[in-house]
Amino acid sequence: MSRLAHVAAGPYAPPRPARELTVTSADGARLHVEVHGPEDAPAVVLAHGWTCSTAFWAAQIRALSDGHRVIAYDQRGHGRSPVSRVCGTDALADDLEAVLVATLAPGERAVIAGHSMGGMTVLAAAGRPALREHAAAVLLCSTGSSRLVASATVLPLREGRVRTWLTRRILGSRVPLGPVTPLALKVLKYATMGPGSAPHMVEACARIVHACPSTARHAWSRVLDLLDLDHAVRELTVPVEVVVGTADRLTPPVHARALAAALPDCVGLTELAGLGHMTPVEAPELVTGKIRALAAHITAASATTDAVHAEESA
Repeated sequence: MSRLAHVAAGPYAPPRPARELTVTSADGARLHVEVHGPEDAPAVVLAHGWTCSTAFWAAQIRALSDGHRVIAYDQRGHGRSPVSRVCGTDALADDLEAVLVATLAPGERAVIAGHSMGGMTVLAAAGRPALREHAAAVLLCSTGSSRLVASATVLPLREGRVRTWLTRRILGSRVPLGPVTPLALKVLKYATMGPGSAPHMVEACARIVHACPSTARHAWSRVLDLLDLDHAVRELTVPVEVVVGTADRLTPPVHARALAAALPDCVGLTELAGLGHMTPVEAPELVTGKIRALAAHITAASATTDAVHAEESA
C-alpha cells in the first residue's frame, strides 16, 4: 500500500486552505500554518497531537470553516514543519504563541482546541502573554498533564514498573512504522482507537501517523515521558471543556478527570463511551459541536476586553 500522508477522499481528506504561511518561533523553528474560512469570521486555532499533522483536524476544518476562520498548524517536526533540534514543553508554548501572534489581530480572541500533545501545548502556554491575550475558551481532547507513560494501558498488564518500562520502550521506539498495511491498521486501531471505530477512520489516522518521521516520533516521546504540567493547569483560567474516550489507552479518563477537577473554570467533562484516543476523528460531530459552543465565549471575552480598554482610556 502507498504511504500517503493523509487520505485523499472522504470526510477526513484535508480541505484546501484559503491561505498558507510559515511562522517563525522564538528559537527560529519554522512552522507550517493553514488558514481556512472567511478572514473576518470568529477564529478557531487547532493544535494537533504527537505523530499527527493538520490533516488530523480535517473533519473539524471542513465543518467549521463556513462560519469561522480556522487556523491549524503543524507542530515542529510534524507534517510540513521541519524537524527541530529543540524539543520540550517550552518550545511547544513558544510555537503556539508565535502562531497566535502571527494570525490574530492584537486583542483578538479565539477558541483554542488541543488534542493530546496539542492539549499539553495549551497547558504549557497557559501563563504566556499571547495565550492570555488571545484565548477566549479552550477545548482539551484526550490529553493529560503528567504521568502519561505510567498510566497508559497500551499493554494489558497491571500498573507498575514493568508495564511502565515496556510502554516506554514501545512508545519511544526508533523503528520506522513503514507502509500502512492491514496489520498496521489493526495495531494502530488497538493502541489508539475504540473497538467500534469504522475502517475509514482507522485508515485516516494510520496515514497521518505513519507519515510522521521516526526521528520526530522518538524525540517527542521522550518529552511526553517526562511531562509534568500539573502546575500549569491552574493557570488556564479561561472556560475549558474536556473530552475523553473511555477506551483511551494513551491518556485514559483518569487524566481528564484530574484536569476537570483542577481547572479554575471547567465548563464540562465529556466521557465518550467506547471511544479511544483519537476523539476528533472518532467523534467528529461532537468535537466540532464543542468548539462551536465554546465560540460563544469569543464575543463575551471581546466585550470584556473592550470595556477594560475603555476604562483605561477614560
